[in-house]
Amino acid sequence: MSSRSSRLSRRQFLSSAAGAAAGFTIVPRFVLGGPKFVAPSEKVYIAIVGCGGQGRTNARGLFAHDDAQIVAVADPMDQDDYSRFYYGGVAGRLPVKAEVEKHYRQQNPAFQCNDYLDFRELLDKEKGIDAVLCATPDHAHAYVSVAALHRGKHVYCEKPLTLNVHEARVVAKIAAEAGVATQMGNQGRSDEGNRLTCEMVWDGAIGKVGEVHAWSSAGGWSRGRGRPTDTPPVPAGFDWKLWLGPKPDRPYHPAYAPYNWRGWWAFGTGAVGDMSVHNLDPAFAALKLGHPISVEAVKTDFVDAEVIGGNNHVVWEFGAEGDRGPVTIHWYDGGLMPPRPAELEEGRQMGGGGNGVLLIGEKGTIMGGGWSQSPRIIPESKMRDYGRPPRVLPRSKGHHRDWLDACKGGPKACSDFSYGARLTEFVLLGDVAIRAGKKILWDGPNMKVTNAPEAQKFVEAEYRNGFDLTKV
Repeated sequence: MSSRSSRLSRRQFLSSAAGAAAGFTIVPRFVLGGPKFVAPSEKVYIAIVGCGGQGRTNARGLFAHDDAQIVAVADPMDQDDYSRFYYGGVAGRLPVKAEVEKHYRQQNPAFQCNDYLDFRELLDKEKGIDAVLCATPDHAHAYVSVAALHRGKHVYCEKPLTLNVHEARVVAKIAAEAGVATQMGNQGRSDEGNRLTCEMVWDGAIGKVGEVHAWSSAGGWSRGRGRPTDTPPVPAGFDWKLWLGPKPDRPYHPAYAPYNWRGWWAFGTGAVGDMSVHNLDPAFAALKLGHPISVEAVKTDFVDAEVIGGNNHVVWEFGAEGDRGPVTIHWYDGGLMPPRPAELEEGRQMGGGGNGVLLIGEKGTIMGGGWSQSPRIIPESKMRDYGRPPRVLPRSKGHHRDWLDACKGGPKACSDFSYGARLTEFVLLGDVAIRAGKKILWDGPNMKVTNAPEAQKFVEAEYRNGFDLTKV
């Protein structure tokens, strides 16, 4: 009750005068429900941690839901110019705070969004929040998520769920113990195409699937090798040490932040973590994949201890399981592409917008765009002959909507951390293979590389002194 007490005055469920006249007090349902309970009639009070381009995007997405209210934001950067990146505009703690206040003041002119540099201070002071949305760079995902989970908060975390395989395993375990609503931000998981892909495969539309190819033109954010050698000053309004979070100290450089962190092993996961988690997801779901037997980077630009190269071709091998036979999964990024299917009509684009997936079965091929979109059997004449599969999966109301409903006691979200962590483990083993520079054999249950002990360090995390994922 104490953690929610600030809301009682804020909402003014019953004025003291009316309460005295009536002779009784109305008790809000969140008090009766106890910790972690958000009544269906209540708003979900949310804090956003990480106010860069994706944090701003998520805030705007939440504006569409009347029962969601952002009440606090945290980011170590005041603001920065994102106009040279695909997000555009200006982002950071102060611009997102201003945008949140502008939106909610349309209904409540007195509304104020609290802002913090350090998300840990936010969690200590904002006792009334129900949920945390994490949109930091990848290296802070696990740390922010676990801190919120330990406090009984519902959590939405952008993809990939973590920076490495070990963190994914830990976050999934803690989320299960916390018993709260979770969702990873792989938005295509909520697309109609994700369900259609599953239903077509399960209906036997293309027979048993033995091969999958997915790709993205993304990649190559950082150039050269090794760390920068110059040490420019930290920009005003940017707490660099806070941005580093759990990672070991290093000098600031604009090559790392606010954007190109995706191209550095210390902070990001490259196109494998950034995009295969989207484009391979329909195959992962449809084929009900577990642990791979082996993973190999059959092509990569280079292997460097600091910089993530572009132009990667990674191959996962899965053994037969249940009624599914062995499956080989291929991933391509940075401009590499799979062979063009012979059955694809001349002049027809493969995938869409530089992204796509091919599921190749005994009787045909399903081609889709990125983010699970528009799966079709090729050629189109074969799709028309097939029609539509039986509907067996529940449909999504939207990636944020499903999470909000789960926060309020509804069904779990489709990419909750039990699913999101398994998908993250799968794709990030591709990064382990890239960094190992050789084919790795994987013991999934024991989380071990069995043939290359030197690669085990890429499965786990390196933290700054004083940071412990299990005690945050």
